[in-house]
Amino acid sequence: MTELDDRLAALTSWHADWRGLRVAVYGLGVTGFSVADTLAELGAEVLVVTAKADDERAMLLEVIGAELLEEADLSAPPTRLVEFDPELVIASPGFHHDHPLLNWAAGRGTQIWGDIELAWRLRDKVGAPADWIAVTGTNGKTTTVQLTATMLVAGGYRAAPCGNIGIPVLDAIRDPQGFDVLVVELSSYQLHWVNRNAGGELSPYSAACLNIADDHLDWHGSLDAYKAAKAKVYQNAQVACVYNKADSATREMVEEAEVVDGARAIGFGLDVPGPSDFGIVDGILCDRAFLEDRFTTAIELTTLDELREAGLAAPHVVANILAASALARSYGVEPIAIRDVLAAFRLDAHRIELVRIEAGVNWVDDSKATNPHAASASLRAYESVVWIAGGLLKGVDIDELVRTHIGRLRAVVLIGVDREALRSAFARHAPELPVYEVDADETENVMPLAVRLAGGVAQSGDTVLLAPAAASMDQFSDYAERGRLFQAAVNEFFGGEADDQSASHPGQV
Repeated sequence: MTELDDRLAALTSWHADWRGLRVAVYGLGVTGFSVADTLAELGAEVLVVTAKADDERAMLLEVIGAELLEEADLSAPPTRLVEFDPELVIASPGFHHDHPLLNWAAGRGTQIWGDIELAWRLRDKVGAPADWIAVTGTNGKTTTVQLTATMLVAGGYRAAPCGNIGIPVLDAIRDPQGFDVLVVELSSYQLHWVNRNAGGELSPYSAACLNIADDHLDWHGSLDAYKAAKAKVYQNAQVACVYNKADSATREMVEEAEVVDGARAIGFGLDVPGPSDFGIVDGILCDRAFLEDRFTTAIELTTLDELREAGLAAPHVVANILAASALARSYGVEPIAIRDVLAAFRLDAHRIELVRIEAGVNWVDDSKATNPHAASASLRAYESVVWIAGGLLKGVDIDELVRTHIGRLRAVVLIGVDREALRSAFARHAPELPVYEVDADETENVMPLAVRLAGGVAQSGDTVLLAPAAASMDQFSDYAERGRLFQAAVNEFFGGEADDQSASHPGQV
C-alpha cells in the first residue's frame, strides 16, 4: 500500500484528519451535493465535476467553498480535473461504473468511493454511531424502508429512513440529534461501490434483499453484475439476513454471504412460515423467528382483513410488510407496535393508488412500477385489467411479463417511445388482444389520450391500471409526474375530482 492508501484506510471517523485531502466529486444531484457539503465541512479540497449544474446548487457550492467544474462533454478528463490531481474520487449514482472519468481514475490508481462508504466512515459525528438496517431489491425498497423506520419509532427508538429513499445518508449522519438506527435504502448503483476499500467495509445490523429481477441492465451490463451488486447488502451483517422465500436468488445471496458469526437467515413469504420465518397462517401474519419456542408457536402481527381495511392487501405489499416486520423484530420492536403501525400506515402516492371508481371500473395509479417485476406484482393483484404500459425499458426483457399476464388483460394502451418490444410480445402471445397506442409525439397530451382510450374499452369489474413496466424520462420528468398527470386526466375525463368515497382508501381495490 502507498502512503496515500494508508491515509485513506485510516479515515474511518468524522474526527480523523480530512483536511487538505483533494477529492473530486462526480455529479451534482442531491447525492453529489451532500458529498461536497460534507467534505467541505471536514476541510477537504473539493472539486465537483458535472455535465450540467443546477443554478441553486452551483451557488451553494461557492458558499461552502467547493469548486465547480461544469463541462458538457465529459468523454475525457477535463484539463482542470487533471490539474487538480485528485487523491480520491467519489462517484454519484448517476455516473455509470464504466464512465470515462471513472475509468480514468481507476487507470491512475485513484480510489473510488460512493456516498455510502463515505457516510459509513463518518457515522460517528454526533456520538456513538447509529446502527444501520440496509434494504435493497428490485422493487418494494421504499415502502419497506418507510415501514421499518416507522415500526422502529413506534417501538421507542430514534430512527430515520434515508439513502436512495430521498434523504442522503450523509445528511442523516450529520443530524445534530443523532439516531439509534438508520434504515438505509440502497440502490444497485450505490451497492456497486461498497466494500471495495480498506477501512470502508459496511457492517449492517440487519439487511434485506426483497427480490431480484431484470432491471438497470444498461448500467450494470448484465444480470449477473446486477445480482452481484445487490448481494453486497448482506456482507458483514451482524444479526439478521432477511430474504424472500419465493425468490431463490435472495436465498442464494444469504447462503454465500460472509456475515458476522451468529447472524441468522430469516425468510419471509406469503405461505405458512417455518421456524425462523415470517409468513401467513389462516389469514394471520406471523413471526416464527424472534420468539423462544419458534418450533411449535408463532406470534401474531396482524391479519389480512386488517390490511385490507388499510388498503395494504395487495400480495407484493403484504410481502413488503413481512420483510419490514422481520427487520423491525430483529431490532427488538414489540409485535403490538408493529400492529399499531400497520393500522395507520398508508402507501405513498403512485403506488397502487386508487384514483377513483366509476361505473364499476377501478382506476389505479401504479406509476412507481418502473420495471417488469414491479408491473407484474401490480397486475397480479387484479383479475381483469385494461393496462396502460410503456416508456423506457432500460434494456430489460418484457416478453415474460406479457406472456404471464395475458389471461387477465381486456386491452392494452401503449405509451412512451420504447414500445416495440411490448408491441411484438403482444403480437406473439395474444394477437387477438386489442392494443391501442398513443402516438409517441403526443408528449403534452399522452395521459388524456391514454385515459380516453382506456375508458372506451373498460367494463364494469375491470381495473384500468397504469403500471408502465418502464422508466418515465422519455415523456415525463419522473414517475411522480407521470402519475400526477394520469390522475388529473382521469378526473378530467369524468368531469371533476373524485367524490370522498372513491378517494378515501388509496391503494384499496
